[in-house]
Amino acid sequence: MKKIRKHSIRNKMMLVFVTTTMILLLINLFMYANVNHMINRLDEVYVSNISLNELADTLLRVQTSMTDYLNTRTSDAMEDYYRNEQDYSQLVSGLNDQIYGNDLMLMERNIRHMSEEYLELTGQTIDAKRGGNVEKVKARYEKATEIYGYISTYIYSLNNEQFRINSGSYQALSISMHYLEWINVAALLLVGVCNLLLIILLTGTITSPLQRLAGTADQVARGNLDVALLPVTTEDEVGVVSKAFNSMVVSIRDYIDRLRKSMETENTMKEKELMMETHLKDAQIKYLQAQINPHFLFNTLNAGAQLAMMEGAERTYRYVQNVADFFRYNVKKNNETVSLRQEIALVDTYIYILNVRFSGDIHFRKEVDESLLDVQVPSMILQPIVENSVNYGIRNIDWEGEICLSVYRMNDAVCISVKDNGIGISEDKIEKILNSRLRPAELSADSNGIGLDNVIGRLRLFLNETDVISILSEGENKGTEVLIYIPVREGEYEDV
Repeated sequence: MKKIRKHSIRNKMMLVFVTTTMILLLINLFMYANVNHMINRLDEVYVSNISLNELADTLLRVQTSMTDYLNTRTSDAMEDYYRNEQDYSQLVSGLNDQIYGNDLMLMERNIRHMSEEYLELTGQTIDAKRGGNVEKVKARYEKATEIYGYISTYIYSLNNEQFRINSGSYQALSISMHYLEWINVAALLLVGVCNLLLIILLTGTITSPLQRLAGTADQVARGNLDVALLPVTTEDEVGVVSKAFNSMVVSIRDYIDRLRKSMETENTMKEKELMMETHLKDAQIKYLQAQINPHFLFNTLNAGAQLAMMEGAERTYRYVQNVADFFRYNVKKNNETVSLRQEIALVDTYIYILNVRFSGDIHFRKEVDESLLDVQVPSMILQPIVENSVNYGIRNIDWEGEICLSVYRMNDAVCISVKDNGIGISEDKIEKILNSRLRPAELSADSNGIGLDNVIGRLRLFLNETDVISILSEGENKGTEVLIYIPVREGEYEDV
């Protein structure tokens, strides 16, 4: 069957036709040979009777031709006698001459010996007639006629016995012939069934793949591309088409999958752009809660700083100038990507303003790797974290509060740490912050509205990752640490 599957449909059809034709031809030849054999055996049944009848007829012609010659003494009668005598001699020579055998063979031996004696007497009778010896003619004729009677009787008896035996053989052969007919019919039926099974088997290798191909193609035409691929078991034209169909289905699936992924990526990018824009606008709006024009605010602060400088109030000048720089940074940088250096400078400004407000109660220190300050980050990510440390961590504690800002390299990322020694934070609240489930009522009254939720969202959009920030706290009154991870890709910031 494996070899058959490799042939073309044309060769398969020819194979079916030739195979069935050859089988039928061989069966017919077998039946023809058997029938001819049986007919030949039937013909041979009565050959012995035919031979004995011919022997009896020839014997009669010898006796008749001898009698005619004795009566007429013509040359024609004599020639007729010698011709019949020769024919009879040839027939007699074919009879059995052995002294052993069955009764029939012994009868044949007796007929042969009597016939030889009879022919000798007829020849002597003819010779006596030609010599004119009447007495010898009469004596030998009577003796020959007597032996003729014996021979005829023996031939008749032998013929009857042979006919009886041959009739039994004929009946047996007739029964065998009848059985042979049934055997031939059964053989034809068996060959017909085998031919039918062979045709079904071979044509099945053609029609079954076509049916599967048609069914699967119909499902694909209805829009079902999740169909199982066709099993290819042949190498004929149907197998080639099935392989091409499988390749087409796989190609369509891949194309649709790439198209879907492309659309999902495009939608994700659009969503990220919208979310980034929303977060940035939200930061800008919440930082500009005041209803006055920010430029008017900057100009007013600058005028106050110049007035303080003219009056010699250096500390007041420095304070107003820092406040102006703080708000200017918020307005100008909230839509930009900035360096880590600029973010830390904003934190310094913010801490200065707070220390003026709270008479230097904010203890702030930095541990910064200077080689990492050119790393690019979204604007306004450090100041909100430091503000949360002040509002939620070290304000209203009974011990000296401290905030530490650290920047260092950790594996393939720049790590930014804002750590305080304040009241700490619960695991439940950490989980709410990281999953944007913190309620507005839980915010401090002094918060500017830009909390960790906004910072985390913008960092995730900026870095296209979710694991960008961690919040650690060992428990109540054991402080809080916020860690930001900025991945450094290969070839980026060679000096880092």
